[in-house]
Amino acid sequence: MWMLYAFLSAVFTALTTILAKRGIRTTDSDVATAIRTIVVLMASFVMVLIVGSLEQIKYIQGRTLLFLILSGLCTGASWLSYFKALQKGDVNKVVPVEKSSIVLTIILALLFLGEKTSVYKIVGIFPIGIGTFLMIEKKQTQEKQIQKSWVFYAMMSAVFASLTAILAKVGIKDVESNLGSTIRTAVVLVLSWLIVLGRGKMKMVKNIDKKELVFILLSGLATGITWICFYKALHDGPASIVVPIDKLSILITVLFSYIFFGEKLNTKSIIGIVLITIGTFLMLF
Repeated sequence: MWMLYAFLSAVFTALTTILAKRGIRTTDSDVATAIRTIVVLMASFVMVLIVGSLEQIKYIQGRTLLFLILSGLCTGASWLSYFKALQKGDVNKVVPVEKSSIVLTIILALLFLGEKTSVYKIVGIFPIGIGTFLMIEKKQTQEKQIQKSWVFYAMMSAVFASLTAILAKVGIKDVESNLGSTIRTAVVLVLSWLIVLGRGKMKMVKNIDKKELVFILLSGLATGITWICFYKALHDGPASIVVPIDKLSILITVLFSYIFFGEKLNTKSIIGIVLITIGTFLMLF
């Protein structure tokens, strides 16, 4: 059953990216992240009420709570980096780089969670690495060099996403997955609004375009559903398999980016995404 949740997570992850991209055309990415986190927290809390796990919060051990908080901090850092990258770069470029976090996740799961690896997983690392490299075009002009800053943010998002998965796996081991997601989301909410306050962006909140606000809220709802599915899968299944399945969202995202934004891939990028997909499938064995 956890594999179904992992696949559903992949679908809603793709929807999240497309909706978020549409919502940050003129809206500051930090502000958008802070607003959509409110929706994510509400969705997570509703699920906690539905499954009746709220009372379990008083039984959470200090170690578990610590890892949930650390996971939330890494999630917040990953989100802030990811949506900054989306604002600066094309969806079909940013997503493959961010999804390369699968390689680091596999390594960390092996080292810190003691999860078994296989020849397929080891082999799969290489096409993912090569494919990610091909997705990053060389800088040519000074203007393009400025725009290429999305690469840095996408890579930082990948690193923090890997840490998120590992810390969350430890954090939700002894707690109901929806309750764990809610605690983590609360941490992300506090972090994101502190960043908005710290960078003096509160005035931007009231000036958000109404249409973009709708897409931001919808992306938050899609994220909430994604988390519910992902952390349920992570709670019941191994991180080294759940994460690769979730990363298959790259195919749906690239398809949607072409349909809704007209973003096309060049030959090198097509080869890159094929390699990443092959490597991701190998991770499943």
